[in-house]
Amino acid sequence: MKQVIGSSLAVCMLLTLGLQGCTYLNSSLQVLTGPPTLAEQMIGMGTVESVRAVKIGANNGPANGMGMAGSNRNSAPTGFVGGIAGAVANNTLETAIAIKDGLEITVHLDDGNVRVITQESTGEVFQTGDRVRLLSSDNGMRITH
Repeated sequence: MKQVIGSSLAVCMLLTLGLQGCTYLNSSLQVLTGPPTLAEQMIGMGTVESVRAVKIGANNGPANGMGMAGSNRNSAPTGFVGGIAGAVANNTLETAIAIKDGLEITVHLDDGNVRVITQESTGEVFQTGDRVRLLSSDNGMRITH
């Protein structure tokens, strides 16, 4: 009985993870695809006033899982437990993968306005006093040298 539950749980978890598919979330500023590559961008010049390291997390919504029901009376509870375990494991994994290092950059623009932009850290170093470009379009804003 315990072996059947353990095997069913393992199969359920594998199927749950397999059916969830692989999600490729790349918000890196180095990889531009889709609308940002086709959209006109406005450029503003300014000076960095401050830089703060932050963590950027994606809101993945509620946990997802798939329970499996079988033909005998012990399969439904096993499938239910497996579905819950798979949902918890999947949500934990997605959350860990979705948290990225980021920067909150305050820029004093040459036109007198001040903007605070939070963006994923790409290795580009920003320091107080740096001259930077603020690129803005319908898809958002980002800062670059």
